[in-house]
Amino acid sequence: MTRPANASSQTRTLLAQFADQPQAWQYGYELSKLTGLGSGTLYPTLARLTEQGLLESEWKPSLQPGRPPRHAYRLTSAGLEFARAQSAKAAKPSKSRSREAMA
Repeated sequence: MTRPANASSQTRTLLAQFADQPQAWQYGYELSKLTGLGSGTLYPTLARLTEQGLLESEWKPSLQPGRPPRHAYRLTSAGLEFARAQSAKAAKPSKSRSREAMA
């Protein structure tokens, strides 16, 4: 059974990075540097998003001879839609934040 899509701050950060270049294949190490997420958060999140159909993953051959292939990820069309929805939701002030601003 697949877990429902998670909208944690770490997931939103990762999805925002993918949404900047939705067709580009990105690697875990590169994503870790760009998002500041550690491997203990990043790789389980990548696996979950792939399982949910929001990311696709593929083994890419190394450009350097003798190096092993690397796992690459990119957004699916459903993933891009979800990323955009999360971005819009984050930009929209919640009722509690609106009340705080009035005080």
